[in-house]
Amino acid sequence: MIKHLICILGPTAIGKTSVSITLAKNFHTDIISCDSRQFYKEMRIGTAVPDDEDLNQVKHHFIQHMSIFDDYSVGDYEKDALSKINEIFKSKDSLLLTGGSGLYQKAVLEGLDYFPKVDKKIRQMLNETYQKQGLQPLQNLLKKRDPDYFKVVDLQNPHRIIRALEICVGTDQAFSSFIRANKKTNRNFKVIKIGLFKDRQVIYDRIEQRVDKMFADGLLNEAKSLYKYKDLNALQTVGYKEVFDFFDGKISLDQAKTEIKKNTRRYAKRQLTWLRNKNDDIIWFSPDDIAGIKQYITDKISLNKI
Repeated sequence: MIKHLICILGPTAIGKTSVSITLAKNFHTDIISCDSRQFYKEMRIGTAVPDDEDLNQVKHHFIQHMSIFDDYSVGDYEKDALSKINEIFKSKDSLLLTGGSGLYQKAVLEGLDYFPKVDKKIRQMLNETYQKQGLQPLQNLLKKRDPDYFKVVDLQNPHRIIRALEICVGTDQAFSSFIRANKKTNRNFKVIKIGLFKDRQVIYDRIEQRVDKMFADGLLNEAKSLYKYKDLNALQTVGYKEVFDFFDGKISLDQAKTEIKKNTRRYAKRQLTWLRNKNDDIIWFSPDDIAGIKQYITDKISLNKI
């Protein structure tokens, strides 16, 4: 029996959770999350983890299963996710994969890229630059060294920027060249990719509403409980860094809210760039067109059985 992994992709705040739950109920299956921001149990409000009502409708995997103190890489996720997928496929013929982390989605579908080992001193040097001068010099260096990756990476994530730069500096080649050079890994399931999209202004309006809801739900208190751990990699992400800057007196609360909205819009734009550049097999739908999405998936599954 052919197994199908149905991928629900799209920018943040587009409605992936709602669509995925509806589809999972329709196809009587579970949801695998590939949203790395939602792995950590201490980070609920700032990462827009689905509420308990949503989580109880369908069985979800890889949501708040880790702690910010745990060392968990994309390689660890690939291994764990594939193990869980194979386990679920023993009793189900289809499964949903959803989330906004392109690299984690790619790890499940294609396998990880190979990157050569480089001198550890390079990372130390880059970390020192970040600590002393901030993120801007590293962003500028990445733009010069690897303009292709600069267009798609989350520029507010120092961990990912430093990771790319250590490869650029250590090999004198673009980080993205290693991504392009690798071949896909064959998987024992068929992949159906559904992309969700609306007009850009609609996406931006939804982001505004989401950020306002985060603050109404208690983002300040959540961030305050995490403030002393602000240097951990898990917390180097939009929604927390800006609030930490407010706590440090660098910006006002209104400025923090504005920065979160602005940086989330930029993140959404980069997500769309990643999806369009790396996934020419995505079929795009409005998240409101549930009937159309269901029909397309049903037809695709039937066709694969022939």
